[in-house]
Amino acid sequence: MAKKKKAYRLKHYLREELLPTTFCQGCGCGTVLNTYAQAIEELQINPKDIVSVTGIGCSSWIPSPYFKADTLHTTHGRAIAFATGVKIMKPEANVVVIAGDGDLAGIGGNHLIHAARRNVGLAVFLINNMIYGMTGGQVSPMTPLGDKTTTTPYGNPEYPFNIAEFVAAAGANYVARWTTYHVFPLMESIQKAMTKDGFSFVEILTQCPVSYGRRVGMRTGEEFLKYFKENTINSLKAKDMTPEEIGDKIIVGKIVERNRKEFTTILREMNEERRK
Repeated sequence: MAKKKKAYRLKHYLREELLPTTFCQGCGCGTVLNTYAQAIEELQINPKDIVSVTGIGCSSWIPSPYFKADTLHTTHGRAIAFATGVKIMKPEANVVVIAGDGDLAGIGGNHLIHAARRNVGLAVFLINNMIYGMTGGQVSPMTPLGDKTTTTPYGNPEYPFNIAEFVAAAGANYVARWTTYHVFPLMESIQKAMTKDGFSFVEILTQCPVSYGRRVGMRTGEEFLKYFKENTINSLKAKDMTPEEIGDKIIVGKIVERNRKEFTTILREMNEERRK
């Protein structure tokens, strides 16, 4: 007799009628979706209190349509602009942006910088698969130097953004970086981002075996996870090391945490003062 399949315990956060997902075999977006749902479950946040905002790309399917919450699926690169408007009008809402490296660091990079500078109360999760995956594997601002893509067939001549440090320098209250290998600390950072006042940003390095991996010799999700395991170093350890000792390792962990006053709070205070 066949064993009865165990029900997925977080399925009440998902739109079951749309499952299984359209993510490619080995894609890390499913891991991010699961980790995000787990974080929401542990925080006991009602999905009715969440407004998800996203743009265009594979990772944009994590909140829209799969996660069961109100969602704005916006134009390419404009997720943070839309999310800022939502937060201003609904400051009590948990406004979450989940989008890819092309959407947030490329086309929407200017919005990202200034939302961090303003310290808008958003939780932003950048899913970094180092490529424009959905549209055929074009080079993105996060593609490593020298890597081949459909638009850089002889190798990428550009240096990639160090996007987490860039957002930290712009003024965000909380910034971290993890990979899909580091699911438990990633979940903790998602929880921190969801509860921290002000602009929170978590860069999540994830695998794309189809549009990126096959061009750089990593054709399976397992190969990416092994790479993430062997080529990362925690920020706590890295702070006591020289650049030469760190080498090409990817620094993961908390980048910055501080307590600047949140943008919409300042707006409300100014408005109340004006009314006196």
